[in-house]
Amino acid sequence: MIIFAEQNYLLTGTYLMKKLSLSELNRITPEEYKRSNKTPIIVILDNIRSMHNIGSVFRTADAFILEKIYLCGITATPPNKEIHKTALGATDTVDWEYVEDVSTLVNSLKEKHIRCYLIEQTDQSVLLQDFHPSQGEKIAIIFGNEVFGISDSVLPLADGAIEIPQLGTKHSLNISVAAGITIWDIFNKIK
Repeated sequence: MIIFAEQNYLLTGTYLMKKLSLSELNRITPEEYKRSNKTPIIVILDNIRSMHNIGSVFRTADAFILEKIYLCGITATPPNKEIHKTALGATDTVDWEYVEDVSTLVNSLKEKHIRCYLIEQTDQSVLLQDFHPSQGEKIAIIFGNEVFGISDSVLPLADGAIEIPQLGTKHSLNISVAAGITIWDIFNKIK
């Protein structure tokens, strides 16, 4: 492998590969983002402690043009420099709202016929690869506290629980990683 740093070219095998510049990525503007059709996924962050995790979820939501993020309980809200470090401006594009009580929020969403799914390990969890949202269905996915998981009050309210399969010795993933995996998987199934 030969790297030509000045031109951002990378020679791999017989192919000359060039990294794209920011202008070549053809990203939409924040104004275009606001006007775009949103992916019918809502993210709910339930008592998330780490502001870096919150910012990462905002950035992922921006990448997939998600409908909205709800921040509940102790979850910090923008503007916040720690959230901004990982969100990189996504708090300005992604629609978000603070709702103190996650149970009240879930009940409200269900009244609007939005299906609400926990991202949690329960005795009735469906593995992520086996979860298939109905076409045209708007869903909310709920991520819980880094230590304690989803609030117990939400368990009986949810339409189901989705579990990311894990084969190693650890029993959980970082929330920003879990959100990225889950959002990508559901986005692909919806699109």
